[in-house]
Amino acid sequence: RRPLGWALFSGALFWGLASLGGHLYSKGTELPDLSLRKANGQSVALHSYRGKPLVINIWATWCPPCRREMPVLQQAQSTYPHVTFLFVNQGETPENVSTFLATTGLSLTHVLFDGTGLLAQRVGSMALPTTLFYDADGRLVGSHLGELSRASLRHALEPFDRATSPAPAAQGN
Repeated sequence: RRPLGWALFSGALFWGLASLGGHLYSKGTELPDLSLRKANGQSVALHSYRGKPLVINIWATWCPPCRREMPVLQQAQSTYPHVTFLFVNQGETPENVSTFLATTGLSLTHVLFDGTGLLAQRVGSMALPTTLFYDADGRLVGSHLGELSRASLRHALEPFDRATSPAPAAQGN
């Protein structure tokens, strides 16, 4: 009897946590009202990035999947110039991140620092890396937990390509 009870309890707990995780990444959720820091210490509000599609990658240098996906994200910055990519480092110093970028040869356009992990808490990130995709109005349109491949990133960015494609020309009769 006890093993069955524990199995039911564990299953219910797992289902509850899985449901909560799905809720935290609900499409349509607004960009958090939060300010983060640049390497020079300047504070930047996330809402200042509205107006263009936005990809937020929550990462750390000590995270192996984060390190592996960085070249894919770096390349995407130039492939998708109409999309802003924010790289939000979790809990590390600008010096540490600068050393990491220099030794790996990575050039990331917008690196921000979240020393306390507040962004990850606000969006419900349960692991690193977490990548969030926001439309130009600051609404969540997709998310990815874990390492991004080129194919998964390309698939996640498809809505942004459709949103910026010119409308087909009207056909005259």
